[in-house]
Amino acid sequence: MTTSALEETRSEERHDEPELIGGGRAFGVLLVVCGVLGLLAAWYITLDEFQLYKNPNFVPGCSINPIISCGNIMKSHQAKVFGFPNPMIGLVAYPVLICVGMAVLARARFRRWFWLGLQAGTLFGVGFVTWLQYESLYSIGSLCPWCMMAWVGTIAAFWYTLAHNVKNRVIPVPAGVKQVVEEFHWAVPILWYGVLVMLILTRWWSYWRTLL
Repeated sequence: MTTSALEETRSEERHDEPELIGGGRAFGVLLVVCGVLGLLAAWYITLDEFQLYKNPNFVPGCSINPIISCGNIMKSHQAKVFGFPNPMIGLVAYPVLICVGMAVLARARFRRWFWLGLQAGTLFGVGFVTWLQYESLYSIGSLCPWCMMAWVGTIAAFWYTLAHNVKNRVIPVPAGVKQVVEEFHWAVPILWYGVLVMLILTRWWSYWRTLL
């Protein structure tokens, strides 16, 4: 086989290999931070859940007033959607974010299906916490600081995983959309958090006014 033919064969073999995609340092740090926030929240809620099982009259330290009341959240049926405490999902899911973030920081590269899997996981997470936000505001009528910390981490993890996948064409979108996501990636989470804060303020505005 001639040299040119051999090089052509090697080029074809490289072309057939699945593309490996990595991530930037900032993205890796963000995944680690989001994972740590969520894991801490899930861990502390789980500890309080154990205390509540042992003593039904136990009052969690984050039950500060009628609105900021973890106890009301923990005693609701929404706190056990799948038959076990919701934080147990976080004890499994958030360490995955930490591991992926650490791998990205170590310059690991993964195939497209891996990033799609991460996207699916964060999509489930953000959908679940959005439902919990609605239930907390309009059904249970209470807020949990630890839950809100998990909300912040989950929203950021979902959006920036999406931005990463759009940027690297894991999820194909028109060039114009890709450019907007790359240039204004910060706008969506700021708007998202802003809407959430406004919903919390308006839901209990009469109470917040008494604190001013």
